[in-house]
Amino acid sequence: MRLDEPSWWYPQTPRRIATFLQPLGALYGWAVAARYFRATPYRSRLPIICIGNFTAGGTGKTPLAVYLCERLKAAGHEPAALTRGYGGRLYGPYWVNGRSDVARDVGDEALLLAKAAPTLVARDRRIGARAIEIGPHPVTVVVMDDGLQNPALAKDLTIAVIDGGRGLGNGLVMPAGPLRAALEFQLELTDAIVVNESAADASTGSPVTAWLRHRFAGPVLRASVVPAGSTDWLKAARVVAWAGIGAPQRFFATLQALDADVVETIAFRDHQWLGEDDARRLLDLARRHSAALVTTEKDMARLAGAHGLCGELKGATRVVPVRLTLADPDAERLFSLIATALQAPRS
Repeated sequence: MRLDEPSWWYPQTPRRIATFLQPLGALYGWAVAARYFRATPYRSRLPIICIGNFTAGGTGKTPLAVYLCERLKAAGHEPAALTRGYGGRLYGPYWVNGRSDVARDVGDEALLLAKAAPTLVARDRRIGARAIEIGPHPVTVVVMDDGLQNPALAKDLTIAVIDGGRGLGNGLVMPAGPLRAALEFQLELTDAIVVNESAADASTGSPVTAWLRHRFAGPVLRASVVPAGSTDWLKAARVVAWAGIGAPQRFFATLQALDADVVETIAFRDHQWLGEDDARRLLDLARRHSAALVTTEKDMARLAGAHGLCGELKGATRVVPVRLTLADPDAERLFSLIATALQAPRS
């Protein structure tokens, strides 16, 4: 659970405070649906593949977007990523330069996406799609990171990502629960669901996956996030792990599964900017434990261009890169859906 998410969002039986806030959540969900149905979406001349989630917080959208961009390129397509640049200062439209841009301008997720495909930041998705159409990159398909509930663009395929560990929590709409809108409304907008499962669910699948397969008429696919590259250096290594992502405990569990000696873990809020005091604390912990500092690619992206103690933290921390993967049958089914979307006639 993220540090900025109420603990009472995730028990299956709503707590008293969630019940008290439920009318406010219903009103919020109604407003989201009303905004969606009142809008006239822009129909791009390019196919739009949207990756979103039903709940607040991280679920693995960006790893799936990176995965799709890489697979599309391998199949001969020219994808571009469209993101709102959460956490960055730029409104856009702005093409991300992965070599020189910093997360404070474009957001940490945009820097990760830019490693896989040309990436455009735009708070207004309609303007962003038009900017991608203009160029300068030869684009054949747009992969939109987040925006399932956003009515500005007509989508050709919408994929929702769910954290298999946290699931849908108490099933209520914010602020009573983690849902961004009523589940039935969001399911109507969705063509396929990808459940980001933990290693513990590898053999049987998560309960969330089984529940969704009874509730949702479309494909419910299983995925997992695994380390990318060699991790031999982690075996028996003493590490202090820190992360400010949607599900930091998943990262910490991955390190333990790789036989690292995790002597201490520090979880920050998702997208949290570290200050000098935070950096000092982490550096002191590493010295006290005679341990190496490790974090995620997303956290390291926020340290790009850092100076002072944050710059020292960047130099002292090692990244454990990860990638999303799907079993062959599920990957084939997902790309069959994408192929159909790409072949649909364009207006």
